[in-house]
Amino acid sequence: MSFTASTAVPAGASNAILLPSAPIPDDAVSVQGPNFDSSYSLQDFLKSYERIGFQATSLGRAINIVNNMRKWRLSDDPISPDESDEYLDPAVRAETRCKIFLGYTSNLISSGLREVILHLVKHKHVSALVTTAGGIEEDFIKCLGKTYLADFNLDGADLRKRGMNRIGNLVIPNDNYCKFEDWLTPILDAMLAEQLNGEVWTPSSFIRRLGKEINNEESVYYWAYKNDIPVFCPALTDGSIGDMIYFHSFRSPGLILDIVRDLRDLNELSRKSKKAGMIVLGGGVCKHQIANAMLIRNGADYSVFINTGQEFDGSDSGARPDEAVSWGKIRAGAESVKVFADATLAFPLLVAATFAQDAESSDS
Repeated sequence: MSFTASTAVPAGASNAILLPSAPIPDDAVSVQGPNFDSSYSLQDFLKSYERIGFQATSLGRAINIVNNMRKWRLSDDPISPDESDEYLDPAVRAETRCKIFLGYTSNLISSGLREVILHLVKHKHVSALVTTAGGIEEDFIKCLGKTYLADFNLDGADLRKRGMNRIGNLVIPNDNYCKFEDWLTPILDAMLAEQLNGEVWTPSSFIRRLGKEINNEESVYYWAYKNDIPVFCPALTDGSIGDMIYFHSFRSPGLILDIVRDLRDLNELSRKSKKAGMIVLGGGVCKHQIANAMLIRNGADYSVFINTGQEFDGSDSGARPDEAVSWGKIRAGAESVKVFADATLAFPLLVAATFAQDAESSDS
């Protein structure tokens, strides 16, 4: 067999591989990573995320959205024809800010993100918190005993025998929950007595009371109490607090929590916000409760989701922001992003590039 040399490149192959490009838009941004040969401040480094690509770019966008939430003032917008008299004063408009609703799952309070969230509450960077039962109790339990680093691969049966409870690669001695019961039970007794005298308890007023009673600056909810920041927990009984309320119901039955009042308060806080932004770490109840409150005002103006959930199973946890737009929970055209990442990796970086800048400014 012989081969005949040919200088002609097959036209089909050439056309497939050497397809001409369309013109590049003038506003296109090229991909570029950080240059470690030059001196970088933390802010410069985090700014570089915008051009890295993939989830780094999503985090860069989240940083920009949060900074836009923080800098917005009502005075930035024209006066609407139906504006109420209280918002006509230029000074009032200049002081009216975006209300930021922060949601997070319980495991994040178990982790070191507790201290990050504490910073936001202590310095009044957020207007409301929404979390789950563990997101409440683990904060108080940490005031009574330590949570420890461990390993994802520890044997569950062995841990159970030793009275150690595992959350991912963290462990909590069961004695901490016994200390929590000892601390909480007399408070439940007092709350029941106050209810019999006319007090109406809601999950948020319950949490506020615990924040007052703990009287410990290491507690997120101590600072929420001090700064009058409401904490909503629709699933308050789904955890150790629920266990303690269950035990208490045998010894001293009758304690009632009014979830409807909290629902109204959260929705009204959203409805009356001139601008509203949501930052949600994780999914489930805390994500949807905030998003549903945003529906009352025809959608959030700014939204940042950070979680590892996927959308293929139809879960709200995994849903991207555009799905919430279809429900009216995020406004069409609003600034929104989902960062597909573990919040313990991404959220400290986001806070360092946004809210923490206030602390740096006050120190300089």
